Amino acid sequence: MITGNKGEWSEIYALFKLLGDKQLFLGDKDIEKLEGLVYPIIKILRSENNGDFEYAIQDEIILVSGNKQVLKIPIDEFKTKAIFLLKAIKENRERTFSVPEIEQFMQSINCISLKASSSAKTDITIVVHDQRTNQQPTLGFSIKSQLGSPSTLLNAGKTTNFIYNINDASLTKDEIEQINSIGTRSKIMDRIVQIQSKGGTFEFVKTERQIFSNNLVLIDSLLPEILSQIVFDFYSSEFSHLTDLVNSTAEKNPLKFDIENEHKFYEYKIKRFLTDVALGMMPSQVWTGKYDATGGYLIVKENGDVLCYHIYNRNEFEDYLLNNTKLDTASSSRHGFGEIYEENEKLYFNLNLQIRFIK
Repeated sequence: MITGNKGEWSEIYALFKLLGDKQLFLGDKDIEKLEGLVYPIIKILRSENNGDFEYAIQDEIILVSGNKQVLKIPIDEFKTKAIFLLKAIKENRERTFSVPEIEQFMQSINCISLKASSSAKTDITIVVHDQRTNQQPTLGFSIKSQLGSPSTLLNAGKTTNFIYNINDASLTKDEIEQINSIGTRSKIMDRIVQIQSKGGTFEFVKTERQIFSNNLVLIDSLLPEILSQIVFDFYSSEFSHLTDLVNSTAEKNPLKFDIENEHKFYEYKIKRFLTDVALGMMPSQVWTGKYDATGGYLIVKENGDVLCYHIYNRNEFEDYLLNNTKLDTASSSRHGFGEIYEENEKLYFNLNLQIRFIK
């Protein structure tokens, strides 16, 4: 029996839905369809443990394996199964579950697992017809579902800690202990407020891990400083959405950019960062700037629509990432941040960066 969570079942739903629709809709920054912009789908490619398969769209769906036609399935069959599966995903309350009726259909079309083969970097690969260029690009996608809980874009770890020097505060050992023992719901913000009330100021020193710092500098030499400001604002203000945090940082203009002509320095640089994170940059590994085989995201919406964002349409992709992400607080004890500590007679405070999709 095949079992999976809502996100994993969403991969099969996306496959059925796209084959039923026969076209790919592009999304805007608000996760709505971009009017008048669709890509007719020529075929969908999927790697299974038992081989590579093509679902070619003609009057029917033709399943091809190793250049051989395996079977034909009416398009309506995929439409019906997509509607059934969407209902099953939405109504299920278990963490993982099976959908026997769908499993039977999956077996009949050589779809034997929920997730694409682990050797494939993409969840789904689609060949489309681009009417603007008359090309037939092959586009790889990672599938993000709004049917389950929001996924993270950048996972927390010691790898994503930012280190700040506490200046101008002559704190006694008792005061440090008292501040570190604050256990309120917004304990990190309250600890920062306490430090500031004693005259303390925070100065960014570096990221905890050098590889992460170098990855950021590769994307943009000023990214460590910009992100350190955004991270600090998140923990010391009411803002959590990235758009608000970027706007707030732009207003302060801590890097003293020449904004006389209203250049969007901060927004531009953060969009580059988010795109690189979305398409392969990991804090713990050396980033070469090469995107993996995935070129974008397919979003499965709560209403069942499937929208595409791809580096092929870079502006929409970047707008989507900036407008639909927020900073989140991970476990401070597990990742080692949010407490005053002393090294070489200086006081330090770490803050952590974790980025999550809003829905």
